[in-house]
Amino acid sequence: MAQMSANTIISELRERIAHLEGGIGRKAAILPFGVPEIDQALPGGGLVCGALHEFAGGGAGTVDGAAAALMVAGIAARMKGKVLWCLTRPDLFFPAVSQAGLHPDRVIFCESDREEDVLASMEEGLAFGGLAAVVGELVRLPMTASRRLHLAAEKTGTMAIALRRWRRQSEASDYGQPTASTTRWRISVLPSEPLPVAGVGRARWVAELMRVKAGECAEFEIGACDAKGRIYLLPVSADRPDQTAWQGRRSG
Repeated sequence: MAQMSANTIISELRERIAHLEGGIGRKAAILPFGVPEIDQALPGGGLVCGALHEFAGGGAGTVDGAAAALMVAGIAARMKGKVLWCLTRPDLFFPAVSQAGLHPDRVIFCESDREEDVLASMEEGLAFGGLAAVVGELVRLPMTASRRLHLAAEKTGTMAIALRRWRRQSEASDYGQPTASTTRWRISVLPSEPLPVAGVGRARWVAELMRVKAGECAEFEIGACDAKGRIYLLPVSADRPDQTAWQGRRSG
């Protein structure tokens, strides 16, 4: 019996090693933004699909939070397949999300009472492997939970996106805590694009790449997602010499 048990353990270890080696050798799919300045700042030339990414608004207010949600919607819109969107508050304004290219017939909503259930739903969706992306609206993202999401995304190649939303100012500080995410972004609102006539022009944002594995932090002024989820780089501001005005420490 002891010999059989030892053989079983060795067999299982070999299977795990083979699985890990296969994952390392498999080239990860990349979703580029289509903006050279941004894609060049990301190892591989875009967002890794089989990985966890974080997005949040630049402040604790609803305006910046909405911009972050639209940025996420635009990313999901440029992927093929269904999108699982997990949340605790059914307050997503879908006409705006549709304008960012993500149509209602592509989204499966999963509403939960607790954030722990959101995390569990995200992990199950990632493990399914038949989705374009799994989005979860979260206030906090513990390191252990982020590792589980990242590993699940890596295994199936499905992109995991944690959309960090705050209910109060004190919760925003949690965004500085370490996680296993491959990239971390902060989206802030700029004055909208000026028009030659009365009206509100296309929204404009500041996209801060706060963390990226094997890369450097950067900051970009961009035009908001269009009806196909695409963004574009704004002309250089007069008070800033280039679109990568600050470079942070190397992450990874």
